[in-house]
Amino acid sequence: MDVALGGTFDPVHDGHRALFERAFELGDVTVGLTSDDLAPATRNVDRYVRPFEERKRALESELRDFADDYDREFDVRKLTEPTGIATEEQFDVLIVSPETKHGGERINELRAERGFDPLEIVVVPHVTAEDGDIISSTRIVAGEIDEHGNLTPDSDGRN
Repeated sequence: MDVALGGTFDPVHDGHRALFERAFELGDVTVGLTSDDLAPATRNVDRYVRPFEERKRALESELRDFADDYDREFDVRKLTEPTGIATEEQFDVLIVSPETKHGGERINELRAERGFDPLEIVVVPHVTAEDGDIISSTRIVAGEIDEHGNLTPDSDGRN
């Protein structure tokens, strides 16, 4: 199967790794990585996002291990629009998180308009940090948690 997923992935964390794991379980993977112009538009919180090439190198390093473990191929492509690569005919499955499921449904609407079969949408549950909230890049950048969801020393006393 040809599997698609997309995101900004800055920084990569265990929630992303859960998405990658599920994707590679299912087939060869193409990851759409948001462009420098698109990345800020997809953020709920205004924060610094590393340049595309830097994020791409870090992402490829993460994906290589999964590809080797599952004997799969992968590709990283630049996303310039939110619906990205998944509107292309060759894909069978779209991996999403709970908050991006609606975007997956929109992608299937666009695919139908183009005469393509719908994607199977696989929702991967959030991974939670040790405080019970979800692991997110925003929380990592804010210094609340590390990439594995461990509370950082500076987060003592936060609600």
